[in-house]
Amino acid sequence: MTQSASLSTEIRHNALLQLLANSLVLNHTTPYLTSYDVLNLAATSRTFRYIVYSTPHIFSRLDLTTVRKAQYIEEKSSRGGEPEGEQTEDDVYSGQLRRIFTSLRCLDILRHVQVLCLDGLSVTSELVHEILTDPTYSVKILSIRDVVNMNEGKLRAALQYACRPSRPEGTPRLKGLYVFGPKDSARPYLTSSGASTPTSTCSSISWHAGTGAADQEPEAWYTKRGAQFPVLGGSRTISEWAPWASTLMACYSSIAFDAILCTGPRHINSRAWGTVNIEALNAAKNPASADVPIHAVATHSLGGCAGCGSAPEGWTIWGEEPPAERDPHERRASEGGTMTSDIGRFPLLAPPPLHSVSLKAAMCPTGQSVYTRLSQFRSKDEQARFIPRCYDCIRDRYCTGCNKWWCETCYVGPWASVHDGEASRAKMTDAARITKSCWECGMNCRDCINDTQRICARCGGGYCLSHNEGSNHTTCDWCSARGRAGVRHPELY
Repeated sequence: MTQSASLSTEIRHNALLQLLANSLVLNHTTPYLTSYDVLNLAATSRTFRYIVYSTPHIFSRLDLTTVRKAQYIEEKSSRGGEPEGEQTEDDVYSGQLRRIFTSLRCLDILRHVQVLCLDGLSVTSELVHEILTDPTYSVKILSIRDVVNMNEGKLRAALQYACRPSRPEGTPRLKGLYVFGPKDSARPYLTSSGASTPTSTCSSISWHAGTGAADQEPEAWYTKRGAQFPVLGGSRTISEWAPWASTLMACYSSIAFDAILCTGPRHINSRAWGTVNIEALNAAKNPASADVPIHAVATHSLGGCAGCGSAPEGWTIWGEEPPAERDPHERRASEGGTMTSDIGRFPLLAPPPLHSVSLKAAMCPTGQSVYTRLSQFRSKDEQARFIPRCYDCIRDRYCTGCNKWWCETCYVGPWASVHDGEASRAKMTDAARITKSCWECGMNCRDCINDTQRICARCGGGYCLSHNEGSNHTTCDWCSARGRAGVRHPELY
């Protein structure tokens, strides 16, 4: 007897019941509902309860970012900011989420959750460690972007321990972690064009997120060029990114992140390692800049070099096989045929997948096939590709205005000098191609400087058209606002 035959005759008299009785329709509708709405739907009647709890994978995606009881309220969590009685720090900061998980475990829902979103909530490293190791969790993709009360040092230690070489077979169950990027601004809602469906090709995203619409924001890494995360003015500084490089290296081929390692030739993990004269690069760099570490997290997505159109290490192309030969005994994950060596080569793309728990779907760029071998038949113009670099690798060679840059082969550096006869003197004495003429603009190329920087025809002072409000192409903001009588004197500035 089929499921539809075992349902009550009430289903034939209710249009909504008849619609949701189709498991395909139900599985593609519930991701747009909050978990609170899904449970309320199940509480409507026995028929609805049977449909909701008997349909497989309906609770495979759980988003607690909008659940009121999951929000952390500091004033009510403890008296005077200190734990009460036998409460530990983890009980105070993650108590709300633990109570929710306990309720879901009693309802036999927690073991079905494979995509878990905890963005912006109070999440501790102990709770993440429990999700990694506790067999009652089956989470494959976890999102903890912009969480509070997180000890990142302990989180990195938990991830490295979970990916240790002596770990048991089949662990860790977690395969994807969103931790670097900003959280989504709002929950998605359907448009007239309809929702994207889990086909063999990742179609365009047809949902909006508040004022920052997903169809207006370019896709990270593959479409959006420049800085991918708030590195300089955000929650993490450049020095705080350094410890994460060793974690990404330890989790390589085990856990994918929404960031990847830099592939510049200065790093030992690069395919171009040993092909570039590092001593010449170090001699030509800014003396005030720090040494480049052996591993670094990529924070910028770049196009081809302005000189050669590529990079010494080549492009990171979606679907491309790694240059080294694969181990014939390499384990293949069950979801979407993901090779273990693909984990770590490609970043996770926001937002976490709505209609799939596949790691390939979380990595797949818009318009590309989740079956990566099909991508090799695409032309270069149709390929999704980028060049991941850290800030240290593009220092003094990247323009923040137009995202133009020069690779190590085409441009040695602004402080180039001849130490031996290997390098060409003409190439080593090139003028600096990236300079700073405006503090707000940052490091710019000559073309951007010519487009934005001007000399005032009245006072002779320099100004920026982009950041000096009220200025025009001939006079600065000061002279434009005060006329000839209020000309400023350059020697006073």
